[in-house]
Amino acid sequence: MASSSFLLLVLYSTLLYSSSARSLPRSDGVDGGCDGLRRRASSEAKCAYLVFQTHECSPEGYINYLRLFYCVFGGYPALGYLSLFLWLVLLFYLLGNTAADYFCSNLAGLSRLLNLHPTVAGVTLLSLGNGAPDVFSSVVSFAGTSSSASLVGLNSVLGGAFFVSTVVVGVVSICVAPRKVSVDRSCFMRDVLFLLFVLLVLLAILSFRTINVWSAVAFAGLYLAYVFLVSMTHVYGRHKDHVNVSSLLPLKASAELAAPLLAGTENSGGGEGKQSTCGCIASRTLRLLELPLYLPRRLTIPVVTEERWSKPFAVASVTLAPTLLVALWDSKEAAKLGSKERTLVYLFGASTGTLLGISTALGTDRESPPTRLLLPWLAGGFLMSVSWTYITAQELVSLLVSAGFILDMSPSVLGLTVLAWGNSLGDLVANVAVAVGGGAGGAQVAVSGCYGGPIFNTLVGLGASLALASWARYPTSVDIPRDPTLFVTVGFLVAGLLWALVVLPRRGMKPDRVLGVGLIAIYLCFLCVRLGQSLGLVEL
Repeated sequence: MASSSFLLLVLYSTLLYSSSARSLPRSDGVDGGCDGLRRRASSEAKCAYLVFQTHECSPEGYINYLRLFYCVFGGYPALGYLSLFLWLVLLFYLLGNTAADYFCSNLAGLSRLLNLHPTVAGVTLLSLGNGAPDVFSSVVSFAGTSSSASLVGLNSVLGGAFFVSTVVVGVVSICVAPRKVSVDRSCFMRDVLFLLFVLLVLLAILSFRTINVWSAVAFAGLYLAYVFLVSMTHVYGRHKDHVNVSSLLPLKASAELAAPLLAGTENSGGGEGKQSTCGCIASRTLRLLELPLYLPRRLTIPVVTEERWSKPFAVASVTLAPTLLVALWDSKEAAKLGSKERTLVYLFGASTGTLLGISTALGTDRESPPTRLLLPWLAGGFLMSVSWTYITAQELVSLLVSAGFILDMSPSVLGLTVLAWGNSLGDLVANVAVAVGGGAGGAQVAVSGCYGGPIFNTLVGLGASLALASWARYPTSVDIPRDPTLFVTVGFLVAGLLWALVVLPRRGMKPDRVLGVGLIAIYLCFLCVRLGQSLGLVEL
């Protein structure tokens, strides 16, 4: 019963996310619906406009940041900027932490359960785990009708691909230069040339400025061709290494998270008693601060790993998960349903959760996670981690669009920089760590990830976003927002790829400072051009 219920929830989630793009009544937001707000000079006038014109400037997320900034912090703008910045940092933390602690652990479990070949798992589940923040940020950006949000999505994916393929590859090259390690020529050429091909296809889409559902599906389907190409390379090539997918996924879960949140730290005694006491107080304080972020996810996302298993949390998560899904669905479809229909939907969610909770309480052991029917458990954990990642990404995009309006800055610039950097910092840390401490093959894994990740994010992230948006508007096509700076970004990105394609083979396939400094210089030149364009010094 639990198995069939969880599989129904997986199907239900598909309906939830496919409906989000067409069910939300959105205004154009920053695109034009806020023209009246732009004409107001003082914070009081802007606040009054936002209060009385409730249909204007509606946010993509759940929080109206414009009203928060102009009405609550209107007299204290510095405090408003600080609050929005701290909330931005918190959203980035939630996005990355949810992907690492919940999303990736379920992907690793699915990989083991399905007994996937390491090559297939690496270019599918591993890429999905590492690219989850970028993919969901892109999907959320295209879910509404605001072209500003769509530009945030386009620029964040391209900005992330540019950052990873230049800055991250550059830093990795500089770090491994003293060791004079080499990377495989065929894998490098395959990845870089395929990424160049993907960018050419994307340029064609941006030039036509419109795309239908079949073209979007075909664009996303190019990733299947890449998976096939990678598989053939490993089958007929010299790469016989078997990679443990679990070790490469950015898992951050530890026994510390499985322990009670407020558990004390053992005192080591001796002369360090005072230091241990201070450490204990600091640890308790941090855990108390993390409690509001930890509990909602822990109480709604099933976790069945050995080190994090907790039967009370398991019962709570399967009980509350259906209700959370219903609440998310209701937030999208509330305008279409009457009070009776909404009540029935909530009763269905609560009843399903109660049945799942009873089944879990009676059918699981307190000391160890279940060993049977793992697929529904992992599917449920995957579904709920996707839900939380989607919620966080939606709020993050909404905040960036609102911040662009508050700062009188193009949201596309924020997507290209802030969102792209925030989603790519994990790649920087992880790939440098793998390259430096991953042994002889560490540099190979890091460099391959720096090109395979952007391929996945561009094809699956943008492809899925365009496919969902065009499906919601079928049979009409989706208009791509006009932004000439996108061509500049793609141009510099191609320049970085060509630099690597020329320099690395000439250096004996050994990443060094020449390659690294050149790539970083290309990225810095691009930032200077975009900064000059934002200041009106450069016409694009």
